[in-house]
Amino acid sequence: MADLIGPRLYSCCNCRNHVSLHDDIISKAFQGRNGRAFLFSHAMNVVVGPREDRHLMTGLHTVADIYCGDCREVLGWKYERAYEASQKYKEGKFIFEKSKIVKENW
Repeated sequence: MADLIGPRLYSCCNCRNHVSLHDDIISKAFQGRNGRAFLFSHAMNVVVGPREDRHLMTGLHTVADIYCGDCREVLGWKYERAYEASQKYKEGKFIFEKSKIVKENW
């Protein structure tokens, strides 16, 4: 019988909780607090923290840190609001820091 292979996932680096699907990556060309980061259209099994305004490389944004739903590791942030018209596409999207996630089912 053939092995069943599920979707390619990304998981929390700390506890392996599934947090996003590979198919939801929008861009791998983002910068996080600690290096490279990926922009995702969706996230799962995360907790969204309180909103705050931050000056990021692309201007002022309202963001909320995202935490693993199991171990509460900070994994990145969610873009709640972009003030620059050219950055509006980020609203509602998620940044996962590459150093905070691991690949599953690859």
